[in-house]
Amino acid sequence: MTAPLRIIFAGTPEFALPGLRAAARAGDIVAVYTQPDRPAGRGRQLAHSPVKQAALGNGWPVYQPTTLKTREARRTLEALAPDLIVVIAYGLILPPKVLAIPRLGCWNVHASLLPRWRGAAPIQRALEAGDAQTGVCLMQMAEGLDTGPVMLSQTTPIDADETGGSLHNRLAELGAEVLSDGLTLLRIGMRPVAQPQAADGVTYAHKLDKAEAHLDWNQSAIALERKVRAFTPWPIAEAIVNGDRLRIHAAQARALEHTAAPGSVLAFTRNGLDIACGDGALRITIVQRDGGRAMPVADYLNARLSLRT
Repeated sequence: MTAPLRIIFAGTPEFALPGLRAAARAGDIVAVYTQPDRPAGRGRQLAHSPVKQAALGNGWPVYQPTTLKTREARRTLEALAPDLIVVIAYGLILPPKVLAIPRLGCWNVHASLLPRWRGAAPIQRALEAGDAQTGVCLMQMAEGLDTGPVMLSQTTPIDADETGGSLHNRLAELGAEVLSDGLTLLRIGMRPVAQPQAADGVTYAHKLDKAEAHLDWNQSAIALERKVRAFTPWPIAEAIVNGDRLRIHAAQARALEHTAAPGSVLAFTRNGLDIACGDGALRITIVQRDGGRAMPVADYLNARLSLRT
């Protein structure tokens, strides 16, 4: 009987959890690598990453180095004698000498159809760009940012009302399926064939910046709707509307002709706030005031009226 695969799993956020479960079903998790604990919440107390919480709950050894570039870090990895390192949204670069440690190399699950949207925020950038489809790739890791050859992939359409949150959840599960397929092949003695990425069509999904969340009403309504959906649930689009600073959780583009200045309120009803854009209008339907909770525009309207009486 073939011995179980010795797998080191490296990941940090919730996106990695379905993949961690898939890896655990296919082999022995000999160690889990995750980012160091970070301050979180209003009290800024150190908090475990979602992957660390899952590892502790299953009794898997947890390692949290700040870098993998030192000789000590390599020696620790070598002593664990992994057959394979699986990486999903880990957050640290694996140097070439680390990539060479496992006999089967290092695998990465990436949330895009490579070579489109290499980099840190492929889910949000696909939505922001208005892509009709996306997917996940199981990649043999190599030097460079998401440049390795792809072994397996799956495609999925992007729904018209998709948000960063909903697409994140779907791709996390789809990524776990692709990883499971690859690990199943290994278990029966068939190593997935890695195909080089195409030279054409390379785009980069740069890391999200909170400064991007502020809506520019000179843009088209369609572009702004995409940004609202892409930036939900983080960092959440925001704008000054009728004197209020609002975070915008949901909105729809309207093909409305107007001559109003961008940013003007065209209509303010219980159905939504219609704001003039460079082209068309954006109907805002769910908002959040500073220090408040997200609410439908009808409730926000009631609150504004009550303040005036």
